Amino acid sequence: MKRNKIIDDSKHHRLQQHKQCIAFHEAGHAAGIYLNNKARNLPPIFFQIIFKEISDMPDYDEYMSKGSHHDCVARVEGGRLIQSLPFSVDGLAHKLIDHNEAMAPLVKDYIKAFEADIINLLVGPLAEAKFIHNRDDELFNHQLVNLKSLENYGGGSDISLVREYIENFSASREQQDEKLHELFVLACDFVKAPLNWKAITELANYILDSDKAIISCEEVASVLQ
Repeated sequence: MKRNKIIDDSKHHRLQQHKQCIAFHEAGHAAGIYLNNKARNLPPIFFQIIFKEISDMPDYDEYMSKGSHHDCVARVEGGRLIQSLPFSVDGLAHKLIDHNEAMAPLVKDYIKAFEADIINLLVGPLAEAKFIHNRDDELFNHQLVNLKSLENYGGGSDISLVREYIENFSASREQQDEKLHELFVLACDFVKAPLNWKAITELANYILDSDKAIISCEEVASVLQ
């Protein structure tokens, strides 16, 4: 009986830690969409955070042991400014500007939105990474946490989307890598900024306390304001 209680307590502890990680991950995405877009003078966009209850999952231990993470438990629906990626943003920019200079401001706005989407995708796993590093009394910066390591922080699907974006940025692999590094550093700086981290933490705590299946963008805005 005592052994079973220890096992149950251990499972409960791991479940609570996992929920905290998910809360910070999704709070990071939402804070990026709301605060980062606002800072870049981009238009507000609809999104909501959707959660699935995992407390009663009969295969929870297998779910965790296989490294399964957030995608089937929580996700942000909406929130992306770019709905359909062009073949090449770099090519699109040159083509439109070459033919009509009046289009230049529109192209710049498009690229600004394109970059914001990538940053907001990266902010989710980076927020989770910072939460874990803080919890374990470890330093957090873009030298210690790289793009590949974000897969360890629930970022598998986020990174896949980021790579889809970046492959459409330019035909040049060198330019792709340069742009991705630039945006990764910006995403890391966003998470590290004290006011942003405070906002992410408050939203994560709201997510944990509310225990809702859906949190609307209006609720996110009320917390972050």
